[in-house]
Amino acid sequence: MNMNKDKTSSSLSKQPYKGTRDLFPPLKRTQDYMFSKMREVAHLFGYEPYDGPLLEEVELYKAKSGEELINEQIYSFTDRGARFVAIRPEMTPTLARMVAQAHKEMSKPIRWYAIPNLMRYEKPQKGRLREHWQFNVDIFGAPQLMGELEILELAIVLLQSFGASDNDFEILLNDRQVVDDIFKKLLNLDSEIVHRLYKIVDKSQKVPKETLDHMIAELNIGSRETELFLDYLQIKSFEELFLFLDKNNLQTTKNNLEKFSKLLKDINIFKFIKYDPTIVRGLDYYTGIVFEIYDKHPDNRRALCGGGSYANLLQIFNEAPLPGVGFGLGDVTFKEFLSLHKLLPDFSKPEVDFLISYQTSDGEKQALQLANSFRSLGLKVVCNLQVIKIAKCFPLAERLGAKFVVLIGEDEIKNNFLVIKNLQTQEQHKLELNLALDSSNENIKNLKTKIKEICKK
Repeated sequence: MNMNKDKTSSSLSKQPYKGTRDLFPPLKRTQDYMFSKMREVAHLFGYEPYDGPLLEEVELYKAKSGEELINEQIYSFTDRGARFVAIRPEMTPTLARMVAQAHKEMSKPIRWYAIPNLMRYEKPQKGRLREHWQFNVDIFGAPQLMGELEILELAIVLLQSFGASDNDFEILLNDRQVVDDIFKKLLNLDSEIVHRLYKIVDKSQKVPKETLDHMIAELNIGSRETELFLDYLQIKSFEELFLFLDKNNLQTTKNNLEKFSKLLKDINIFKFIKYDPTIVRGLDYYTGIVFEIYDKHPDNRRALCGGGSYANLLQIFNEAPLPGVGFGLGDVTFKEFLSLHKLLPDFSKPEVDFLISYQTSDGEKQALQLANSFRSLGLKVVCNLQVIKIAKCFPLAERLGAKFVVLIGEDEIKNNFLVIKNLQTQEQHKLELNLALDSSNENIKNLKTKIKEICKK
């Protein structure tokens, strides 16, 4: 039995499951930094955190997400209670279920955010893994266009908080209502053709012109309609769109988006926004403003995230429509963006304020007490848990990312003082050992003042 056990153990892979990551401390420090910025910005706008279960019944995803997700991308199984459940592939269905429970008793607008861990069975590739975390931000019940405005502003402030500017990213924006009116009122197409045309719009920049022409020809929508559709795809700015709508007597359709563009200018974020007729997002989900945030770097010209406004999310629970706006930003693509633009600090080392060391066994007690005393001041302290020579202290401190080293040797114990060395300036400071170890309230204040003086120098 032991031989079989050893054989099994030796055959186990040390690698994580395909499409997932082992977040060793340097990667985890980076992720924690990203998440802390996300939370900080969400709180600046008054958004509250929420979370939900890792498992949901598959029926919930069927109601919201469609067949592709159910048939190809979810991790699903039947539990011991014969319930067909899935590891969450996205957060929106859970959000919808929670908002449907509580929104009638809540004041509007409802501002929520989450950073859930998600799993999808798909081919791992650049910027896309099977497991990732996603910053989800949603607002429900805001006045028309104001929720959209706030969500866009929040997304921009988030990227700016990392040091990004309009040289690094842009937001490609469209309005599903404008597209609907062009297809249904101007081109006079029925719902089935409109649905197929949306799919062509979504693919239009990803296929060769010959393929695009062939897809349009298969619809048999007429030469006038084809020409107008191709004219629509060529629009490059809000100004061109407004001229197109005016020319084709869609003034009412124009007014809403024109008002929105003015609001964007009023709060000085219009420079980040670019009109793009090919941005349509989820065909059965979004109902108004839609957008995708794009990296401008030539080596990573891709969408970082997307979002928009929706009105029918709660209808899967037979609830009345409640307007919502939101976006989701995945940590994999976002980290690539930040790394490429050199917007991440160096997290290769931990952040430690003090390494406390003792060079004689008689210093063990003082070192342990001193570590606790310093921690009570809110300092990050690593206490070396055995005798260490001075020559080995400084390489250890370098690996730990420590700013200061405390040395406790025979002379220090005998003469009642500590040596504190600043590793950046190489300055040395002396501190009375009894002062550092006395835990009385008055002494803690004195110690705090002394440590502040040392740390500032």
